[in-house]
Amino acid sequence: MSRSNWQQDRVAIKELQLILDSCKLGLTPVDEVWPNLYIGNVAVAQNRKTLHKLGITHVLNAAHSKQGSIGDQGFYGNACIYLGIPAEDSESFDLSQYFKAAVDFIHKALKSKDGKVLVHCIMGVSRSATLVLAYLMMRHRLSLRDSLRHVTQNRAIYPNQHFLSLLLKLDEQLTLRRRLCPLL
Repeated sequence: MSRSNWQQDRVAIKELQLILDSCKLGLTPVDEVWPNLYIGNVAVAQNRKTLHKLGITHVLNAAHSKQGSIGDQGFYGNACIYLGIPAEDSESFDLSQYFKAAVDFIHKALKSKDGKVLVHCIMGVSRSATLVLAYLMMRHRLSLRDSLRHVTQNRAIYPNQHFLSLLLKLDEQLTLRRRLCPLL
């Protein structure tokens, strides 16, 4: 990456962080951020009674196999369909390698009869939020900024800087692709 691109990314990330900082909501265990799409923490994901009360049919664990976030299909039985993504909340983990799988899982779940999806990690602010933002961008044609504004109206989130840069890259790719082929 050239120095000017790096500087542009830093400025763009600062702008995105201002959007995130403008959220006045407190952090809650779970919030609906799009119709039938929820972001929550690990405690909600491991509480079968709460999942049942919310009507959750699908669980996407963005912290699969991390200590304190052990989940698998066996835990949910027939109550929910499970997808685990072994993501690290770090400045070096390439979460974008899982964007397509996560987006496809969420999309298919929401299209199913009475489908409701919980996307969670440990706190429900970085990994899970990043995957939901990618979903809104890829399936609903929202820009990254519009996706952030929409989600922060419903939940306090704060993807790490590295994840924001991955989402910026995705936003640029989607914008270019749509410019070349408006039907995408």
